[in-house]
Amino acid sequence: MFITTLPPQNQTQIPVLPHDLFEAIQVLKHKLNAVILAHYYQDPDIQDVADYIGDSLELARKAANTNADVIVFAGVHFMAETAKILNPNKLVLLPDLNAGCSLADSCPPDQFAAFKAAHPDHLVISYINCTAEIKAMSDIICTSSNAVKLVNQIPKDQPIIFGPDRNLGRYVMEQTGRDLLLWQGACMVHENFSEKKIVQLKITHPEAEVLAHPECEPPVLRHANYIGSTSALLKYSQQSYNKSFIVATEPGIIHQMQKQTPDKRYIPAPPINNCACNECPYMRLNTLEKLFLAMKNSTPEITLPEHIRVAALRPIQRMLEMSV
Repeated sequence: MFITTLPPQNQTQIPVLPHDLFEAIQVLKHKLNAVILAHYYQDPDIQDVADYIGDSLELARKAANTNADVIVFAGVHFMAETAKILNPNKLVLLPDLNAGCSLADSCPPDQFAAFKAAHPDHLVISYINCTAEIKAMSDIICTSSNAVKLVNQIPKDQPIIFGPDRNLGRYVMEQTGRDLLLWQGACMVHENFSEKKIVQLKITHPEAEVLAHPECEPPVLRHANYIGSTSALLKYSQQSYNKSFIVATEPGIIHQMQKQTPDKRYIPAPPINNCACNECPYMRLNTLEKLFLAMKNSTPEITLPEHIRVAALRPIQRMLEMSV
């Protein structure tokens, strides 16, 4: 719930919300012919009301193939931008426009343009966790699910710029044996996991396997039994015979892990400080109340300059073609 200031009266007014938000959202969904896409890092209530839950690759595919007139993207800004890039004639809503991304913010377009210009012979592969402007400067977009696969398809004599995440880039280099030129960006959540505390957890829970996202720092990845995207971590936790896991990624994924395998135990990897820093503050800006109000008022809407959208579309389409 949030407070809106009305300019004419200069008063605050609390929006009137229905008693059953889940039911009200379903009614609006049918009325608008809307689809709700939610990332695994969203609040459990939003995950439970969504039509599709996934990682960036899965959600990009759903956005590309939807027949809905309205796309409600419960995620962060770059994800909703991707949906708009793929669907220029559809209304794309983001419950909170301030739901940004520290990784995307770590790659300012003007600085990246200069970096690219300094290496004109390099192919640019950009992680999907970036702004539309960065996508527009890229040759191929990747996700943590397909980055290794895509790099392996590029001729070995072709130099590659990989951005914006240095940790994912380092992981891809290890898996492919390629020498990538890395942009030095990072995710505030995945850089904040404490290696020391994970080791302490392993001592306390020796039976637990460590599952880690490749955006984590190398010292954390060294302790991982399995490294993968959010969807890959979820799949591994379902298929593993193990009954206990330490999860080194945003803990929103644990909601789906627990739903799929309620007999297993999932322990969120702790951050360096005594805070909730293992939760993405941007992802958590979206709430069920804001999602309802976005659908009710058809705002906030994601819009993009057409020249940026068209330029950003090409590398996304190339990713989808190469990921088949």
